[in-house]
Amino acid sequence: MAYGGAVPDPLDPIAEAHRQWSARWPEHADHMAAVTSVMRAQQLLLGKVEAALKPHGLTFAAYEALRLLAFTRTGTLPMGKVGTRLMVHPASVTNVIGRLEQRGLVERRPSPDDRRVVLAAITPAGRELAEEATAALHEAGFGLPDLTGDQAADITRALHAVRVSAGDVPGGSPA
Repeated sequence: MAYGGAVPDPLDPIAEAHRQWSARWPEHADHMAAVTSVMRAQQLLLGKVEAALKPHGLTFAAYEALRLLAFTRTGTLPMGKVGTRLMVHPASVTNVIGRLEQRGLVERRPSPDDRRVVLAAITPAGRELAEEATAALHEAGFGLPDLTGDQAADITRALHAVRVSAGDVPGGSPA
């Protein structure tokens, strides 16, 4: 594997692991290769997405939070709902929203309906940055610039089956 600009090994490490697994545990070789491929693809894509967002001073987690708030009708969501929608732990939401708040991109305020609920609210500066960062991700093809729309949709469908199998979402077709 190539890290930090290192020359890639001409041997595909996942293919070699599959070969080794096939010799020892052939009934598990395809599953091992699938999970290892997904994990490696996640590393590669996160690196490309983070590189596209870096000039905007955003991590992917911060971008997702801004984009989520920008998508809402009012620009606000309860902190708990942010975590649910982003599928992250409440502590992670607090951390990301706190960093965005320090930059003036998000504000936290009590809900007018229930003062026990804290709302995250995108600011005009946050909305503007969300649009700029979205344009950068569009330009970068979300890290998949060489894939067609059909290929990207195929990946989404395949990973939906994984998510259903893991109990992350109910069965059925991806949206």
